[in-house]
Amino acid sequence: MTDNFKNEIIEIKHMAFAVEDIEKSLNFYKELMGVSKNIEIQDMPKSRTRVAVFNIGEIEYQLCQSQDSDGRFSKWIKDRGQGGLHHICYVVKNLDVSIELMKKNGAKLRECKACKVVGNHPHPEGFIAFLDNEVDNIEVELMQIYTEAELEKYKSYQGI
Repeated sequence: MTDNFKNEIIEIKHMAFAVEDIEKSLNFYKELMGVSKNIEIQDMPKSRTRVAVFNIGEIEYQLCQSQDSDGRFSKWIKDRGQGGLHHICYVVKNLDVSIELMKKNGAKLRECKACKVVGNHPHPEGFIAFLDNEVDNIEVELMQIYTEAELEKYKSYQGI
């Protein structure tokens, strides 16, 4: 690692959990954690995933259930024997700079399962990239949130 390495991670955008039964998992958060407001359940046709989205404090939680037995989250659960924290999405100041800095320090990029793209590419809320390096079996997603002009340009990337 270089002494002057500086990757500007701004915050955690979301934490995504692979679940087998979205309703059962969501019930836990409702009944035991008191989450009851602004819960949004979305079906993502491109990735064949059902996602429940809500916040606890400033952190967005995503409960992700594959709609197919061979889907991304179903495979992940089968490989590990149970559901759990699948990935953390970190907001970075400049995605291209972050990728290059991380690659210089040994990072490799992973294909986005929904888009079949490796590296920086548009998504509904910003430009994203996935690392192939995991930290304690947790995937890493990086996101550069869109400016207002970019949001208008890429608003068609809904339903990933």
